[in-house]
Amino acid sequence: MKTFITSAIIAALAITGAQAQTLAKDIRKEHRAEKHAEARSEVSSRSKDSFYADFGQVSDAKWVRGPQFDEVTFTKDGQQQTAYYDNHFILVGTTADKKFADVPAKAQKEIQKQFKGYAIGAVVEYKDNENNDTNMLLYGTQFDDADHYFVTVSKGKEADVLMVKTDGEISFFSTLR
Repeated sequence: MKTFITSAIIAALAITGAQAQTLAKDIRKEHRAEKHAEARSEVSSRSKDSFYADFGQVSDAKWVRGPQFDEVTFTKDGQQQTAYYDNHFILVGTTADKKFADVPAKAQKEIQKQFKGYAIGAVVEYKDNENNDTNMLLYGTQFDDADHYFVTVSKGKEADVLMVKTDGEISFFSTLR
């Protein structure tokens, strides 16, 4: 009789334990799904905390949740910039509008030679956070980590983006549509 009662108690505890584990797993799964959905639609307060740790007190920070990153546009040292934070709340890199004169001289000469008759448009400087391996996405195209300039050249309705390394090497990056 004692064996039967002990077996019944053990079985009841096992069933209760299994149900509790299943319930706990369901709650964790639901919590993760809620966090994931929230992370996609809203800027994380942790990204904001990281930003202020990285850049100090910036009064004009304007935040948006982009398709891949938390993005903040701000002015630092008189230059408007945009910083991008990944899903781990770590700075991926920054962009800033520049002038064609800011591009390495070697690249300027080569672009003027290869793209004679093209209008030089926007120039964007990307500065990579070398402590983060997350790849950046600009103009709808992902690229490996490194500091680059992106120069838009256009002729008529055709517009291309060139990627310029800091050493002046040029490569095609993307076509704008």
